[in-house]
Amino acid sequence: MLDSDDDNSSVSSTSTMRSDRMSVSGTEEVQLEKDTLLDEALDALYEKRGSTREKALSSIIEAFNNTLQHQFVEKKFATLLHQCLSSIKRGSSREIALASHAIGLLALTVGYGENSREILEESVAPISQALKSGFDSSKIASLLECLAVITFVGGNDPEETERTMQIMWQIVHPKLGSNVVATRPSAPIITAMVSAWSFLLTTMDGCSLDSKKWQQSISYFSTLLDKDDRSIRIAAGEALALILETGSLEKFSSEAKGSNDGSREEYIHLQGLKGKILNQVRNLSVEAGGKGSAKKDLTSQRNLFKDILEFLEYGYCPETSTKIGGESLKTSNWSQLIQLNFLKHFLGGGFVKHMQENEFLHDVFGFTPKRKYLSVAEHHISSTDKRMYKSPNSVVNKARTQKLNKQRMLSEGRNVGHYAVNVDDDEV
Repeated sequence: MLDSDDDNSSVSSTSTMRSDRMSVSGTEEVQLEKDTLLDEALDALYEKRGSTREKALSSIIEAFNNTLQHQFVEKKFATLLHQCLSSIKRGSSREIALASHAIGLLALTVGYGENSREILEESVAPISQALKSGFDSSKIASLLECLAVITFVGGNDPEETERTMQIMWQIVHPKLGSNVVATRPSAPIITAMVSAWSFLLTTMDGCSLDSKKWQQSISYFSTLLDKDDRSIRIAAGEALALILETGSLEKFSSEAKGSNDGSREEYIHLQGLKGKILNQVRNLSVEAGGKGSAKKDLTSQRNLFKDILEFLEYGYCPETSTKIGGESLKTSNWSQLIQLNFLKHFLGGGFVKHMQENEFLHDVFGFTPKRKYLSVAEHHISSTDKRMYKSPNSVVNKARTQKLNKQRMLSEGRNVGHYAVNVDDDEV
């Protein structure tokens, strides 16, 4: 009976082990297939046909959204970056938009360090040039978002960030030469510029910026609150809330009030501007509708400007909580909220995956997902391996139990002098 049980257990164990090995093999094959597809997409960026390159860039974006491609980036970082930059220099508007998004995803994947510095240093010039050629809304918006992300990740000092913000600002306030005709930017371009500019402002010490630039930006955003497009009004409202959160307006008002160099008029202007903004915010928080084409955004607008009004009148910042894998990602000020909204928009469907696994974003938001509480060994072990090594009914544990039982029986046999049998342990 004992031999029979051993035989049955051996058959069952062998079958289970074969099944588990097939599962592991299947997982490895899937990963290998994904790596192969990424390699093929990267190779396709060398093709002459633009539509082929666009399709390849779409595949790369999907892959980087769905999984953090650390191994791929480790091997192919420079190649991917320079091929995407090549697409920005020579591609169609659609190809430029896709390549810009891919570079932004690449920066978020590598995080802080030399690679993100290289992305910023290599990309600013071609992106700046592409921003000056044509006014396709999708292309310009993607370039601005890319510029914001690579500066956010790779920028080391305020001067670099301010330089990028100035490049963005020139999209809506170009420096006109004698042969240059001003072109009015579209609503999507204005919205993208204000959002990207505000995203970078979250990393800056507002008091270190030039007061004239501050006044220029505050006045401009105030005029945007009167625009018909709701997306513009929402972006401008968030920018103003962020500026006011830094206390910069109060600082400049105090400086003008206490100055003896004829700045009294400047102080009066700033106080008047603050009162104007307060009235605009109050009106937008109770807007009845009809102004702006996207009525579905009316509720979002009201809620936003109610929050801004409460902040202006009482100093309360909105608090938010977003569930990610069982943990809550919380924001408690305008700076964090603007960062969160911008990155959610940029990552789209990949936001949750990146928030769960991207250590750079964990640092940005001070967020620790549940899986991070696991030990390092637990973090890297697959579900199949866990079944093989940890379950009492696992293949490995069953084999270990059988081996111990046989050794125990043989030992007892030797002790009574009957079953003096030599057995090689490796047979079990």
